[in-house]
Amino acid sequence: MATVHELPVILTPDEDGGFVVECPVIPGCISQGDTRDEALTNIREAIELCLENQEAEGWQLPGEIEITKIAV
Repeated sequence: MATVHELPVILTPDEDGGFVVECPVIPGCISQGDTRDEALTNIREAIELCLENQEAEGWQLPGEIEITKIAV
């Protein structure tokens, strides 16, 4: 059975409509979609492709991830 990763993604409304979504712990892993659900489906596929290529590209997922917000 494959390892299951729970990774953070950042979903941002696009100024032209739709959404841009990225996974900040994977270099360059970004996607988009016309709807929130489509964007999340697309980033899941992008993450899966990145994970398939991570060894060849020479990067590792961080061991621990903390998600927090900062008030400014």
